[in-house]
Amino acid sequence: MGDKKIQMILMKGKTLTKGRELTVSRYIHGLTFSRNSLLVSYNSQPWLEVISMDGNVLYQFDKSGKSKQFKNPHFMCTTPDGSVFISDCGTHTITKVDAQLNILQTFPSPLQPCGITAVTDDQILVCSNDNHSIVLLQPSTDTMTTLLGKDEGIEWPFSLTYCPDQKKVYVASFNPDTIKVYLMS
Repeated sequence: MGDKKIQMILMKGKTLTKGRELTVSRYIHGLTFSRNSLLVSYNSQPWLEVISMDGNVLYQFDKSGKSKQFKNPHFMCTTPDGSVFISDCGTHTITKVDAQLNILQTFPSPLQPCGITAVTDDQILVCSNDNHSIVLLQPSTDTMTTLLGKDEGIEWPFSLTYCPDQKKVYVASFNPDTIKVYLMS
């Protein structure tokens, strides 16, 4: 991703091999897959694009640069039903969009959201490095609840992912460079 490319990885059994490579026009901040397309966030206009699996741009958000919806969209996740959530540390929001980048809901956040991952369609985990926490966003009730903080060893979290098979959350921190694993009950 650092050189404006998306590298596809093929998996056969337990073997990983390099697949096709897609070139994009900007440096990528975030990437997720939904409904047979890639959704990509950038650090400049247009903030977001939907790209087909063969590399064609299908939709763009904010070609004109007039929208104030996004300032620094970073991480994205896809829920099991195909909804996409985007964390924006510039606007302190988490935004739900559809496959054509139409805004469906925006959730103001008291924290500066970074990494984001879906547990279920209505359970989105968000990490915030400025207040050392992992928060649960429940879109149906528009509520945010702190799940983990400094007392549980969370320090400067930057990214996280959820493994449904193991019911574990993997949290990456950048100061110090660590990955911690937490069991979800």
